[in-house]
Amino acid sequence: MSETIRVAFMCVQNAGRSQMSTAFAERERAERGLEDDVEILTGGTHPAEHVHEEVVEIMSELDFDLSDRVPKEISDAELESCDYVATMGCSTLTLDAETDVRDWALDDPDGQDLDAVRAIRDDIEGRVGALFDEIEAELAERSVSS
Repeated sequence: MSETIRVAFMCVQNAGRSQMSTAFAERERAERGLEDDVEILTGGTHPAEHVHEEVVEIMSELDFDLSDRVPKEISDAELESCDYVATMGCSTLTLDAETDVRDWALDDPDGQDLDAVRAIRDDIEGRVGALFDEIEAELAERSVSS
């Protein structure tokens, strides 16, 4: 593993779940002071043209502005360069053994009512927090052994 921990959040369209995950990860990285230690990537296998409107709306409730984010494609090479990859329940990834791939098996928020999207959002927030707990522990372990 490299010194910087690379984390990717990916799904098919990169327009809902992975965008929410990325926003929460960016907040966790900033709040924990890990800007120099954690790199965050996001993307999809078949990106949509824009982030889903219901996702933009419910994330704004928590002061996240996703309205200017643009879904993008992420390559296998980018994913393989990561220490952790969180997929959103839509993956058939087969990455090398050094990449910790986690399939979070989340419902797609596209077209869901706002309460359903809020439940998905809240689930994602907890999962991202738990992942950053692990990352922080890994970084602490690295500093002790160096």
